[in-house]
Amino acid sequence: MNFNSYPDAEMMAIDVANALAEDLSDALHNKERVVLAVPGGTTPGPVFDTLSAADLDWSRVDVMLTDERWVPETHERSNAALLKSRLLVNRAMAARFLPFFAPDAQPEDVLAELEAPIAPALPIDVLMLGMGGDMHTASLFPGAPGLEEALAPDAGILVPLRPEGQPDVRISLSARVLQDGVRKHLLIKGADKRDALEAARHLPVQQAPVRAVLDGIQVHWTE
Repeated sequence: MNFNSYPDAEMMAIDVANALAEDLSDALHNKERVVLAVPGGTTPGPVFDTLSAADLDWSRVDVMLTDERWVPETHERSNAALLKSRLLVNRAMAARFLPFFAPDAQPEDVLAELEAPIAPALPIDVLMLGMGGDMHTASLFPGAPGLEEALAPDAGILVPLRPEGQPDVRISLSARVLQDGVRKHLLIKGADKRDALEAARHLPVQQAPVRAVLDGIQVHWTE
């Protein structure tokens, strides 16, 4: 784990976007197609705004989320909707989006269908993650039903989770898929998140799921 700090959020967003673009460019020199996986939420939005204009061959980039709520894109809590409005615009409009939602009642019914286009594209070439104050990353929430399956070394690509107190079922990349990312970045803001990350390094992964992805990751932090 390498720690990078920034004087403000704007500088961090620009630098992280540039780092992701450089990583993607390097990957595109070595592979015909590459995979970029990113989180939803508000923190990465400014990164997306800059990254979407990067001069890359986006037609050879597959973009997917690290996790999604089991809701359609028309829903206000859809991560896919955020991604399409902030990242998959400008030059990045040419990228191919790999969804984590299908219009079925339960994600378990369509996991194989959703995983089919993802499996041949793995490992993730460039990965950006966030972290909550409870030390979750993607939708790997401490204590959530489905967490043990998501942390298992033989876990599938996608795992449904049902965090207590959350209004939606979540579908998340498993810990092994996240950890296998070739170039990994973690984006956090605030002293509380920095303290939480430090604490996570000394806790069991079941209590601090972010610990599962810290090996070799670049941490980007600002107040």
